[in-house]
Amino acid sequence: MTRLPRYSLYLRLLRLSLVLGAAYDLLLAAGMAFAPDLVARLLGVPLPGAAFYLWLFAFFLVALAAFYLLAAYDPASYRGNIQVAIAARTAAAALLAVAASREGLPGLYTAAAGDFVFAVAHTAFYLPLRRSS
Repeated sequence: MTRLPRYSLYLRLLRLSLVLGAAYDLLLAAGMAFAPDLVARLLGVPLPGAAFYLWLFAFFLVALAAFYLLAAYDPASYRGNIQVAIAARTAAAALLAVAASREGLPGLYTAAAGDFVFAVAHTAFYLPLRRSS
Protein backbone atom coordinates (compact mmCIF):
# COMPACT_ATOMS: atom_id res chain seq x y z
CA MET A 1 0.00 0.00 0.00
CA THR A 2 1.45 3.36 -0.99
CA ARG A 3 1.51 6.44 1.20
CA LEU A 4 -1.35 8.25 -0.54
CA PRO A 5 -3.99 5.50 -0.19
CA ARG A 6 -3.08 5.00 3.49
CA TYR A 7 -3.30 8.78 4.06
CA SER A 8 -6.67 8.80 2.30
CA LEU A 9 -7.90 5.91 4.46
CA TYR A 10 -6.91 7.65 7.72
CA LEU A 11 -8.48 10.88 6.49
CA ARG A 12 -11.78 9.13 5.71
CA LEU A 13 -11.75 7.33 9.06
CA LEU A 14 -10.99 10.55 10.92
CA ARG A 15 -13.84 12.32 9.17
CA LEU A 16 -16.17 9.41 9.96
CA SER A 17 -15.19 9.41 13.64
CA LEU A 18 -15.81 13.16 13.85
CA VAL A 19 -19.21 12.89 12.16
CA LEU A 20 -20.18 10.00 14.43
CA GLY A 21 -19.02 12.02 17.46
CA ALA A 22 -21.19 14.92 16.30
CA ALA A 23 -24.17 12.58 15.84
CA TYR A 24 -23.60 11.16 19.34
CA ASP A 25 -23.65 14.66 20.82
CA LEU A 26 -26.70 15.71 18.79
CA LEU A 27 -28.60 12.61 19.88
CA LEU A 28 -27.82 13.32 23.53
CA ALA A 29 -28.76 16.99 23.07
CA ALA A 30 -32.10 16.02 21.52
CA GLY A 31 -32.74 13.61 24.36
CA MET A 32 -31.97 16.24 26.96
CA ALA A 33 -34.19 18.81 25.27
CA PHE A 34 -37.15 16.60 24.32
CA ALA A 35 -36.99 13.45 26.48
CA PRO A 36 -34.99 14.25 29.60
CA ASP A 37 -36.75 11.57 31.67
CA LEU A 38 -35.64 8.92 29.18
CA VAL A 39 -32.01 10.10 29.21
CA ALA A 40 -31.99 10.23 33.01
CA ARG A 41 -33.47 6.74 33.20
CA LEU A 42 -31.02 5.29 30.63
CA LEU A 43 -28.00 6.80 32.39
CA GLY A 44 -29.38 6.29 35.87
CA VAL A 45 -28.84 9.92 36.84
CA PRO A 46 -31.13 12.38 38.59
CA LEU A 47 -32.65 15.27 36.66
CA PRO A 48 -31.56 18.77 37.69
CA GLY A 49 -34.09 20.94 39.47
CA ALA A 50 -34.73 23.31 36.56
CA ALA A 51 -35.14 22.34 32.89
CA PHE A 52 -33.04 25.39 31.97
CA TYR A 53 -29.86 23.48 32.85
CA LEU A 54 -30.75 20.67 30.46
CA TRP A 55 -31.50 23.17 27.69
CA LEU A 56 -28.20 24.94 28.31
CA PHE A 57 -26.28 21.67 28.24
CA ALA A 58 -28.15 20.61 25.08
CA PHE A 59 -27.24 23.92 23.43
CA PHE A 60 -23.55 23.40 24.20
CA LEU A 61 -23.71 19.85 22.84
CA VAL A 62 -25.18 21.19 19.57
CA ALA A 63 -22.39 23.78 19.40
CA LEU A 64 -19.83 21.04 20.07
CA ALA A 65 -21.31 18.95 17.25
CA ALA A 66 -20.89 21.91 14.88
CA PHE A 67 -17.27 22.21 16.05
CA TYR A 68 -16.70 18.54 15.11
CA LEU A 69 -18.47 18.89 11.77
CA LEU A 70 -16.20 21.78 10.77
CA ALA A 71 -13.20 19.56 11.44
CA ALA A 72 -14.77 16.68 9.52
CA TYR A 73 -15.42 18.95 6.54
CA ASP A 74 -11.84 20.27 6.34
CA PRO A 75 -9.45 18.53 8.75
CA ALA A 76 -6.39 20.39 7.48
CA SER A 77 -7.90 23.81 8.15
CA TYR A 78 -9.48 22.80 11.45
CA ARG A 79 -6.76 20.60 12.92
CA GLY A 80 -6.90 22.65 16.12
CA ASN A 81 -10.52 21.53 16.47
CA ILE A 82 -9.36 17.93 16.18
CA GLN A 83 -6.75 18.39 18.88
CA VAL A 84 -9.30 20.02 21.17
CA ALA A 85 -11.80 17.25 20.37
CA ILE A 86 -9.26 14.64 21.45
CA ALA A 87 -8.47 16.51 24.67
CA ALA A 88 -12.13 17.25 25.43
CA ARG A 89 -13.29 13.66 24.85
CA THR A 90 -10.46 12.35 27.01
CA ALA A 91 -11.24 14.81 29.80
CA ALA A 92 -14.98 14.09 29.56
CA ALA A 93 -14.34 10.35 29.83
CA ALA A 94 -12.23 10.88 32.95
CA LEU A 95 -14.71 13.31 34.50
CA LEU A 96 -17.67 11.01 33.87
CA ALA A 97 -15.82 7.99 35.27
CA VAL A 98 -14.87 9.92 38.42
CA ALA A 99 -18.45 11.18 38.80
CA ALA A 100 -19.78 7.65 38.33
CA SER A 101 -17.47 6.36 41.04
CA ARG A 102 -17.84 9.18 43.55
CA GLU A 103 -21.54 9.79 43.14
CA GLY A 104 -22.60 6.15 42.82
CA LEU A 105 -24.00 6.65 39.30
CA PRO A 106 -22.88 3.58 37.35
CA GLY A 107 -24.80 4.67 34.24
CA LEU A 108 -22.20 7.38 33.74
CA TYR A 109 -19.61 4.68 32.99
CA THR A 110 -21.47 4.10 29.72
CA ALA A 111 -21.18 7.77 28.79
CA ALA A 112 -17.51 7.75 29.87
CA ALA A 113 -16.86 4.75 27.63
CA GLY A 114 -18.51 6.51 24.69
CA ASP A 115 -16.31 9.58 25.09
CA PHE A 116 -13.23 7.40 25.56
CA VAL A 117 -13.96 5.45 22.35
CA PHE A 118 -14.24 8.71 20.40
CA ALA A 119 -11.02 10.05 21.96
CA VAL A 120 -9.15 6.91 20.95
CA ALA A 121 -10.65 6.88 17.44
CA HIS A 122 -9.89 10.55 16.81
CA THR A 123 -6.34 10.04 18.06
CA ALA A 124 -5.75 6.84 16.11
CA PHE A 125 -6.87 8.42 12.84
CA TYR A 126 -5.35 11.88 13.39
CA LEU A 127 -1.80 11.00 14.45
CA PRO A 128 -0.86 9.16 11.24
CA LEU A 129 -2.08 12.17 9.22
CA ARG A 130 0.00 14.50 11.33
CA ARG A 131 3.10 12.42 10.75
CA SER A 132 2.47 12.40 6.98
CA SER A 133 2.13 16.15 6.62
